[in-house]
Amino acid sequence: MEGTQVQNTLKTAVSFSGVGLHTGQPVRMTVRPAPADHGIWFRRTDIAGPDADIPAIWSAVTPSRLCTVVENAEGVAVSTIEHLMAALAGCAIHNAVIEIDGGEVPILDGSAEPFVAAFLAAGLREQSSEICAIRVLRPVEVREGEAVARLEPADMLEIDFRIDFTDAAIGTQARHLRMSNGAFVRELSDSRTFCRQADVDAMREKGLALGGTLENAVVFDGARVVSPGGLRHQDEPVRHKMLDAVGDLSLAGGPILGRYTGIRAGHAMTNRLLRALFADPDNYLIEGCSGRIGGKLPGIGVHSGDLPSSRRRAA
Repeated sequence: MEGTQVQNTLKTAVSFSGVGLHTGQPVRMTVRPAPADHGIWFRRTDIAGPDADIPAIWSAVTPSRLCTVVENAEGVAVSTIEHLMAALAGCAIHNAVIEIDGGEVPILDGSAEPFVAAFLAAGLREQSSEICAIRVLRPVEVREGEAVARLEPADMLEIDFRIDFTDAAIGTQARHLRMSNGAFVRELSDSRTFCRQADVDAMREKGLALGGTLENAVVFDGARVVSPGGLRHQDEPVRHKMLDAVGDLSLAGGPILGRYTGIRAGHAMTNRLLRALFADPDNYLIEGCSGRIGGKLPGIGVHSGDLPSSRRRAA
């Protein structure tokens, strides 16, 4: 399909083992190749029958403040999918079946980089179908108190994020990034989930964050970074928020051509934004990706040398 950007899947299956961030339960997950136009689907291997399949799509997201959860009509769910979804989008993997033997994706090191590294090592296979992108035609916005999430027209996916925390080690951080030419892998993929020590204590009292450790999350306590080794980036928290946004926006069902602005926004707000976008057909246009557009999509042309860990070793 000359001049057209086509869909990709993995060349071979890739497996991961770890624990769920919130459940603390061990889990094994295998990401397998899938046919063109299949999309991304989860399959709970611990559940028998057709009820085990769950689509990774915005309309299947159920309310959750701390992570992104998708659930099928039978009530079967998978949680904490955002880092994995960001890695798939950041590597331009459009079709995959994700077999998982539990209800939560393994947290690994708290970032998307382990997923990205494994996907790039396995390699991608081009498929026969064209990528269809979702072009934002007019601004759409949702608000909740001081938090804002907005999409507006742009030629490629751009992420503009701002966070504001009272903890001196985090403070106010802002970053803007165009998500083309491997920018996700280079700039965002290794940024880890983060929280404040007080939040960790509160979550554990509620039976959450049972799998969280100082090795899979960056923990802040006032002006102090509790996690050993410190930060991977001076502004790692806002970069991780951007990583989350890439994963949550990928649930649109195709690459977004538009500028996303998040101000104190989280998973639930980004899903509300997608629901607002798709509520009115005048807000968007589904279009095929020619060479010009296709070259601006996240993940196009990514290679293992873009991995932050590879660049740290080289330095």
